[in-house]
Amino acid sequence: MAEPKDDNGSGRLTWLDENSTPQIQAYAKRLETFLEAMADGRIEKHELKEQEERLVAIMKKVEPELSPGIHDDVTKLLCELTAYTIMQVVHELAESRPKTKFRG
Repeated sequence: MAEPKDDNGSGRLTWLDENSTPQIQAYAKRLETFLEAMADGRIEKHELKEQEERLVAIMKKVEPELSPGIHDDVTKLLCELTAYTIMQVVHELAESRPKTKFRG
């Protein structure tokens, strides 16, 4: 799986750009597994399951390495990121709806 490249020369990905815009979604959109799953415009049940398995594996790897304070902060970060992503999807769906009603 190809990971996104370092965008700032520091050896790690930055979470925000120079305008404080979150970059995580942009990085996710460049993941090979995401691109492969989205190629046909549909997410199959097995693709969702495979993504969940990748998520669980990285959570199991990272969580034990976090101090209690950092664990709390990362938990809040993940929750805020999830809420932001859901809100963004709902907003984009609403924006893509036709603005006029069919009158037949």
